[in-house]
Amino acid sequence: MTYNEVVKIGESFLLPMVWELYELEGYTFTHIERDYIAPNVVYYCDKNDSESRILRIAFRSDRNMDDYLGETEFIRYLHENGGSVANVICSRMGNMVEEITHDKHTFFVCLFEQAKGKLLVENHYQYREGVPIAEYYYDCGKVLGKLHQLSKVYTPIHRRCSFLDRFTAEYIDTLIPNSLSHCKEKMFSLLQTLKETDQSREVFGMIHCDFNDGNYNIDFETGQITVFDFDNSCFGWYMFDLASLWQHGIGWAQNEPDANKRKQAMNSYFETVIAGYRSETAIDDEVLENLPLFLQVSLMEEIIAAFEDMWNSGGVVECDEELSYLIKCLEDDISYKGFYHEIFSCDKPFEYELRDI
Repeated sequence: MTYNEVVKIGESFLLPMVWELYELEGYTFTHIERDYIAPNVVYYCDKNDSESRILRIAFRSDRNMDDYLGETEFIRYLHENGGSVANVICSRMGNMVEEITHDKHTFFVCLFEQAKGKLLVENHYQYREGVPIAEYYYDCGKVLGKLHQLSKVYTPIHRRCSFLDRFTAEYIDTLIPNSLSHCKEKMFSLLQTLKETDQSREVFGMIHCDFNDGNYNIDFETGQITVFDFDNSCFGWYMFDLASLWQHGIGWAQNEPDANKRKQAMNSYFETVIAGYRSETAIDDEVLENLPLFLQVSLMEEIIAAFEDMWNSGGVVECDEELSYLIKCLEDDISYKGFYHEIFSCDKPFEYELRDI
């Protein structure tokens, strides 16, 4: 079933059911358009003088009720224990996830609070007036540190998959074209390294797995950050989330033509992030030394996601300049996403010559 087909079914069948299941009388539903192949259909739910809601209709064939319960139970646990997350809202039946079947297709419906504030991009990447940007860096680390500290003592009822369950050698071999055999070999090597990496509770647990400034809102009056979209959450290394946070600090330094100055800026940024992180949970320096490893793992995840989107869209499987850049960094062991390497250009950041596949 395609995304557009689900939108049509939603308008004719699902939304009226949701309106009743969640007692949303008087709310208006606004479809949130996506510029990529999305695994969920999402709506804003608004009502005068009431808090807004976010409705998600999931139609993934690779997820079941236990998967969605694993996600929503974790969100509820984080919220109830002081994690700054947009909470899940139960239906009038008391369920965090509602399963609806229509014409032999199964949909999983969840309703969430609307995170207070707005995205950084919606504020034109301007932080709070009169407040140093270092506060934002620190708070990003602090919020993530709190989530990881709670995860360290979390015992799931419905267990989500692990990172290594999601990304297997067999799956990669099927997904990535054989013309990229060197890229696949690098991925296989990374998977083997991860299998040998510590998985104790201090370094491994439920993670967001997509922690970036597109998945949290900022209250620009107080600076409070509220995290949402745990759709990719799984059991993995906390360093993976920290590597994501490192990557999303790149934008503050990518216009600097001097590689040494870019490195100094990123070191300063990440030191502030880690200071915030350590205000909520402990992390050893030797664990932080794995940052280059998990940045390479993040490259692998981005490449896999790009090929998943191409296959799911039914379009031509090809490499654009951005995907070619990622593959080049992975194949040639270029660390830190090439940000300190000659491959990086301020004029065309994170782009490389097209390659045939």
